Amino acid sequence: MPGGLRTEETKVPNAFRLFPEQFPDRRGRFHEAFRADALSELIGYPFVVNQVNYSTSCRDTVRGIHGTTIPPGQAKLVTCVRGAVMDVVVDLRVGSPTFGVFDVTYQDEDSGTAVYLADGLGHAFHALTDDACMNYLCSQNYVPGTMLVLNPMDPDIGIPWELTGPPIMSEKDANGVGLKEAESEGLLPTYEECLAYYAALKAGTPAAPVS
Repeated sequence: MPGGLRTEETKVPNAFRLFPEQFPDRRGRFHEAFRADALSELIGYPFVVNQVNYSTSCRDTVRGIHGTTIPPGQAKLVTCVRGAVMDVVVDLRVGSPTFGVFDVTYQDEDSGTAVYLADGLGHAFHALTDDACMNYLCSQNYVPGTMLVLNPMDPDIGIPWELTGPPIMSEKDANGVGLKEAESEGLLPTYEECLAYYAALKAGTPAAPVS
């Protein structure tokens, strides 16, 4: 890919790891963190950034598992820009061959490694250092009432968090629903809905966003 970017798909289809080529010299380092044309070519449809978020977290903070209903959806490119994190993608698409499957990517400020998550996938991470800072490039603006929040400690998902003490979580995340409960209550997007949404993005006719 342009800029020496190496990519690989995770265990969860439609989620990718991006490994940028580093260019060190006596001044420091340089790498290309994001190119819209390269990422769009990888995923098969345009990735347009409509919102950029940052979070800072102390060690043993766990954020997630967060997803978004479809519509409006919200694809993300997430990168640790300070410190280090254990980043996790979870397939929340009911009917997907990998429904409930997760994959782990270790990110830190030196590597520049990033993770792309398509609409319909869940995201979580564990801060391995103090003052860990994450950058999120988001395809859609945040819309209140469309966020999905699952409990990151759900045993049915079974993420092996590498905690050194009790997890530090928001009340919302700690009280998030389990995967089976979310599925039974119809809270999660279906695989078919997501595939149709990706196809619409490729055709340039995505569903109108929720307002």
